[in-house]
Amino acid sequence: MAHSHSHHDHTQGSGNLKLAFFLNLGFTILELIGGFYVNSVAILSDAIHDLGDSLSLGLAWGLDIKSKQKANDNFSFGYGRFSLLGALINGLVLIIGSVFIVKEAIERLINPEPSDATGMIIFAIFGVAVNGYAAWKVSHGSSQNEKVISWHLMEDVLGWVAVLIAGILLYFFDIPWIDPVLSLAISTFILWNVVRNLKETIYIFLQAVPSNISLEKIKSDILAQPKVDSLHHVHIWSLEGANHVFTAHIKLKEIQDLQELTETKGKVQTILKEYPLGHFTIEWELQNEECALDEHEHDHSDHSETAHSH
Repeated sequence: MAHSHSHHDHTQGSGNLKLAFFLNLGFTILELIGGFYVNSVAILSDAIHDLGDSLSLGLAWGLDIKSKQKANDNFSFGYGRFSLLGALINGLVLIIGSVFIVKEAIERLINPEPSDATGMIIFAIFGVAVNGYAAWKVSHGSSQNEKVISWHLMEDVLGWVAVLIAGILLYFFDIPWIDPVLSLAISTFILWNVVRNLKETIYIFLQAVPSNISLEKIKSDILAQPKVDSLHHVHIWSLEGANHVFTAHIKLKEIQDLQELTETKGKVQTILKEYPLGHFTIEWELQNEECALDEHEHDHSDHSETAHSH
């Protein structure tokens, strides 16, 4: 049985989430103080939304740290999927937050309220700068958790851009409906992207084949080897969206000696190393060998693939 592992340095991801958490929390406190000071309900409601973001970022950071712990007897693959749990929770929180913002925007459209234009402009400039920097840092991450968090921060950046535009327009014109209209447009855009990311997160949780790998291509590459007879019990799934796991039973043919067996193993492992696999396990079976799993298991979804002779 062959095993392979690859290790990646994810410390940068935790650092980015830590930075985003402290930036967001600090700015939330500033918003709460400033919102009371300029008597702006819009800024105070955004502060509540940002407080939710801060809690989500804190959770994501904590789960990301947990995900770096090494494998043990309880979690033999390590804690990578804890990061995925963070992505799932944050996605749900963001959907709830976006729905709340849409509801508030509709109410503001029905009953327009005057806003402090100068206060909005000042806070919007700070908001774009702080959240923009945090979003830029986290957007470099590869995990599903960081992808979802970057949408959290992108929502804030776009929200503050809307506040800035609305503040400038309100400073010169009496059009109170401009703020909720922009808010609705941005929330709808963010909601669409979050639902898409959440769908991908759920797919990974359900151990679907990762979207960046073709199972058929791997099968055909392996079956192209002259000493490979067939494949069965082939599975690909992902730990957390970045590290994928491959397992298979490979039946060999016309193996005359140990050297031929070793060479064939080496060729198949070389093929697998071309794919973004963090771990792969192969059960090698010789021509006259019966598969031990077939005696105990009837897996209707698992089809044996056989090489065709030319």
